[in-house]
Amino acid sequence: MSGFQKWTVTEPYVDVAGTLLEGPFHDKAKNEFRFVDIWQQKLYVLDLAQGPDSLKTLDTSASIGVTANIAGAKDSHKDQIAVAAKHGFALVDRNTGALSYIRKAWDDPAKDHRMRFNDGAVDSHGRFWAGAMNDPKVQAPVNEGVLFRLDPDMTLHRMVEQVTIPNGIGWNPADDTMYLTDSPTGKIYAFDFDAKTGDISNRRVFFDIGEPKEPDGFAIDEEGCIWSAIYGGGRVIRISPEGKIIGEITLPTRNITCPTFVGTELFITTAKDDVNDDQFPDSIRYGGRLYRVDVGIRGKPKNEFRFQD
Repeated sequence: MSGFQKWTVTEPYVDVAGTLLEGPFHDKAKNEFRFVDIWQQKLYVLDLAQGPDSLKTLDTSASIGVTANIAGAKDSHKDQIAVAAKHGFALVDRNTGALSYIRKAWDDPAKDHRMRFNDGAVDSHGRFWAGAMNDPKVQAPVNEGVLFRLDPDMTLHRMVEQVTIPNGIGWNPADDTMYLTDSPTGKIYAFDFDAKTGDISNRRVFFDIGEPKEPDGFAIDEEGCIWSAIYGGGRVIRISPEGKIIGEITLPTRNITCPTFVGTELFITTAKDDVNDDQFPDSIRYGGRLYRVDVGIRGKPKNEFRFQD
């Protein structure tokens, strides 16, 4: 790794004017890029060969926080993707946006109403991990959140309790460490990870931002560095495996939500800025857009959910 690197992005790649853009995903096989708007319950799909003018918008019946491809999809699922939605894990038709749940998380109707799923990722054995949090449309988030793991056989496990806003979930290249962000705490946690069993242990603080900004979603590159979106901070930071900041991408809006790799480029989602003053006019103008920047390194490949129905 070289010394501290800086990149500056001044204009959006896709001027979608969204509210809470999240869940960026590169589908290599289809040469497509997709992302969601949680608040507006939309799934966006972009043909990378054709560019921004090809953007397709699908309305969904529930908010979606994150999406994943399905490994070896049978004919009945060839047009579907797996998602973590408002009430649990679901399948979505990539052509129509039709959503059907395969595993809901809550038996208690009150909890089902006040919670929603947020960020997530699939591990090397095809298990779908996703975090649930209090739905801000119902109540302000408290540490009632849970990190779930859905196994291919539909067994649902509660892996981490008392999380406030679970974000950024991923694994190092050696596949023996899992990372989890709890945004309001300013911390990214590390766990020992057993890839064979899916068990985690030895929770510790890997990174603490140490300022009143929140690490949000992240991507991990082939060198094991974490690229963490800083919500409210207008940047993405590159964190070394030792927990040191070694790079920074500056963007023209404050609420950065999640990056993901497309080759050597980072595609970065953002959220609308709701400030009601003239202090951050550019942030208001450029929030809720999709950005991209070439950082000269590739990301870890995405795993696919091994759905067994």
